[in-house]
Amino acid sequence: MGRWEPNARGRLEKAAIELYIERGYEQTTVAEIAKRAGLTERTFFRHFADKREVLFWGSGTLRDHLVNAVAAVPDSAAPIDVIAGAVESIGAIFRERHESARRRHTVIAANAELRERELIKLASLSAALADALRRRGVADPAASLAAEAGIAVFKIAFERWIGDPGEPDMSQIVRESFDELKAVAAGR
Repeated sequence: MGRWEPNARGRLEKAAIELYIERGYEQTTVAEIAKRAGLTERTFFRHFADKREVLFWGSGTLRDHLVNAVAAVPDSAAPIDVIAGAVESIGAIFRERHESARRRHTVIAANAELRERELIKLASLSAALADALRRRGVADPAASLAAEAGIAVFKIAFERWIGDPGEPDMSQIVRESFDELKAVAAGR
């Protein structure tokens, strides 16, 4: 592949994940990623701050999607239902990414530093959801509880989704997981 070919970010991401799985995250260098993608290290750093960010660059887009989804739910909805709708809407984003999400998760699960970064990402998503609820007039602790519960459901649903070898519907898994949470909270 020549440097002038399109989708440098995608090529770098694909090369990085392949190398992380083949060699391990810690043993892979930026130079190796760039070489595998047919690009230069300079091009790598135009797209990513470091090799860790290859795995986390979409966090801002995910956060924005969730916040916008919260804002779109009717004002009459209960806070947990607002969060459930927002988290369920993520299914559309992940629809075509099952295998890449599974591979990304494999890399993260194998490295403590990356697991920590994933937890930071989830905490950031929870804070953004709580802020979005507060803007809707939901007071604390309800806003924080609903947001934290929503991210817990997302995490569990995501792990179920990537663990399914078929073509699972993430939105359906999220719905089922929220139903389970509501049943647990109701003492059923």
